[in-house]
Amino acid sequence: MGQKVNPIGIRIGSFLPWKSRWFADDGLFKDFLLEDIKIRKGLMEKLKLAGITEVEIERLPKSMTVTITVSRPGVVIGRGGTGIEDVKKYILGAVNEVRTKKVKDLKIDIRINEVKNPELSAHLVAGRIAGELERRIPHRRVVQKALERVMASGALGAKVVLAGRINGIEISRVEKFHMGSVPAQTLRESIDYSQVPALLKRGYVGVKVWIHKKQE
Repeated sequence: MGQKVNPIGIRIGSFLPWKSRWFADDGLFKDFLLEDIKIRKGLMEKLKLAGITEVEIERLPKSMTVTITVSRPGVVIGRGGTGIEDVKKYILGAVNEVRTKKVKDLKIDIRINEVKNPELSAHLVAGRIAGELERRIPHRRVVQKALERVMASGALGAKVVLAGRINGIEISRVEKFHMGSVPAQTLRESIDYSQVPALLKRGYVGVKVWIHKKQE
C-alpha cells in the first residue's frame, strides 16, 4: 500500500462497508450519485459544530436512511427534535435540486451515532489541528499535543503530515510527525485516516492524520 493509497478506500468492500448503499436503474444512477455528493458535502458543513465525522446513505425504492456520526448528538437533535426536522428538510431540498422530477413522498429516516472517543477520530483530530493552525499557534506544539492526546486515548500509533506554506515560508515543504506504530501495508489493521485543509493567511496547508486503533 505504501503512502499512495487512501487507507479507507483500499479497505472498503473487504474490511469496511461502503458509505453509500443502493442500487439504481441506468436513468437514476447519475441523480443518486449527485444527491449523495450534495447531501454529504452539505451535512459535513452544516453540522460542523456537532463534530460530524461521516455520513452513510442507504436507499430503498421509496425511502432513504441517513446515518450521521457525530461527537455531540445533542447539537444535531436540537430542542424537542427540531434539529432532526431541519436535517430532513435539507436532504429533501438537496434531492429536489438534483432531480428533474420533483419528489414529495420520499420517506427520510435519520439515525444519529455518537463517536465514543473523539480523540480516536482522524477527522476530528485533523480538524482541530487545522483550526489551531489557522489561529497561528506554532505547528510543532499543535501536532505534538494532538499526538499525545491520541496516544493517551488508547491508540496504538498515530501519524500527522503537514504540507504547504508552513509558518508562511516562501517555498512549500512537508513535515511528518510520528508516534507509535502505523502499519501501511497490513490491511487487517484498523487505520482511520482523514485530510483537512488549513487556510492560513499566507497560504494553504494540508493536514493528513493516520490513527492506528485497536481491533474491536
